[in-house]
Amino acid sequence: MSENNTKKLVVKLHPDDNVLVALTDLQKGETIHFENETYVLQDLIKAKHKFYMQDMKQGEEVNMYGVLVGKVQNDLAKGSLMTTENLKHAADPYAYRNASYEWNAPNVSKFENRTFKGYKRKDGRVGTANYWLFIPTVFCENRNLDVIKEALHKQLGYAVTDKYNQFTHELLEGYLNGNDINDINIELNPTPKNKRVFENVDGIKFLNHQGGCGGTRQDASTLSALLASYANHPNVGGITLLSLGCQHLQVQDFVNDVKRQNPEFDKPLFIFEQQQTESEEVLITNAIKKTFEGLIEINKYERTDAPLSDLCIGVKCGGSDGFSGVSANPAVGYTSDLVVALGGKILLAEFPELCGAEQNLIDRCVTEDKARKFIDLMESYDELAHKVGSGFHMNPSPGNIKDGLITDAIKSAGAAKKGGTSPVIDVLDYTELVTKPGLSLVCTPGNDVEATTGKAASGATLILFTTGLGTPTGNPVCPVIKVATNSVLATRMKDIIDIDCGPIISGEKSIEEMGEEILEYCIKAASGEIIPKAVQLNQDDFIPWKRGVSL
Repeated sequence: MSENNTKKLVVKLHPDDNVLVALTDLQKGETIHFENETYVLQDLIKAKHKFYMQDMKQGEEVNMYGVLVGKVQNDLAKGSLMTTENLKHAADPYAYRNASYEWNAPNVSKFENRTFKGYKRKDGRVGTANYWLFIPTVFCENRNLDVIKEALHKQLGYAVTDKYNQFTHELLEGYLNGNDINDINIELNPTPKNKRVFENVDGIKFLNHQGGCGGTRQDASTLSALLASYANHPNVGGITLLSLGCQHLQVQDFVNDVKRQNPEFDKPLFIFEQQQTESEEVLITNAIKKTFEGLIEINKYERTDAPLSDLCIGVKCGGSDGFSGVSANPAVGYTSDLVVALGGKILLAEFPELCGAEQNLIDRCVTEDKARKFIDLMESYDELAHKVGSGFHMNPSPGNIKDGLITDAIKSAGAAKKGGTSPVIDVLDYTELVTKPGLSLVCTPGNDVEATTGKAASGATLILFTTGLGTPTGNPVCPVIKVATNSVLATRMKDIIDIDCGPIISGEKSIEEMGEEILEYCIKAASGEIIPKAVQLNQDDFIPWKRGVSL
């Protein structure tokens, strides 16, 4: 087999690695030639999985992406499949060491002087959308929000469920007429688009949650800061707040947090408190009427040209597979470097998925205080996780493991690629707002929705979300763009995938070419020219993080 052919079968991710990644299914007993070495496979190696490049002794270290990712649990022959039974998580210790980091920025000449059409806010930030936002101070108001949502979405053209309503109607008609509903087959016609009453209002969003009362006062305080950050978000044009009245999270606490974050806050903010209103009917009708007035006002806002330096992009992975660190994550990482080189902001979060990549990130921190803040956040988070019987080493999900991510360090080393290679300009705790151009680390869980919730809170106006298995995750105020690691997924779940990085696996495109294509998509999405699938589906996921009990 020629060298050209074998390069399409396996890949070595770093010169120091002692495992190879299969790019396609490889059979037991098959002979693989790679870089002047011959490997006889001891097992079936499915695509995305790894095999050892040498005989391994119990306790020996395994490297991927140039870092320690685990230690073998028993003697293994060269060409053996990596499994959860023969490899356990291990990661190198990390510390501040005053490293000197030099960054080779990518060539951005083709993107210089490019713009996107966004919504300029008075605080200087630029939104990629213009939403009206409903916020409950407490879970008791979720039902009222649901009623309001149904009314506004149906009447103002934001509902996406008409086809399912019609399908249910047909089933009901068949049942009432005595027909077998299994014989009912109707075409699910897409919900008509472009029927919005307010053309410059991209959506009416709702932050239903389970907090605000009954937990600790600290939980309520964190929730208040989170909700305030969403009210201040550049993609939000106005807010309606519903409160019960007696809850821990008082309206004034929320207002104080809004003003603390943004002393010049001037968006329309309408507040309704149920215990001060004569009835549920009056509460809901008043909220709808006042919101309607607000929609008329923010519909007057228009998109205007903004430089790419005004982009703030969060990078996230979920439903990851063995190709995540090979295709989509490095491609998004190149996009990240392009955005940083253009003066924009990149947010890399998911601290449990930086386990094993800490030293590289510490060495890239521009100041010692940023490095030590990162170390403190990582250590305190891991300590809290251990207190509840967990730890970063327990991060990979069954789906991750099945598709080749055997240890957390393997998952993390690949996940960190999304942040690119630029210096770490800042380190932000949960709900802290990004203020500096460049790459910032944001403390969130790896959990898909908790992480996207936290990134939007820190100011992301777009999120690039890579996935190898497929996940519908979205966010109420920040458009989420799905980037598939492989073409099989992109084809099978085309209803939720926006970009296919499979051509990297097949050798048709380079990481750099794919990274530039992703940035082009971001420019169109930021301008409202392309609507990501998660936004089209109203996939508005929102979960506040209760610290220490989630990875």
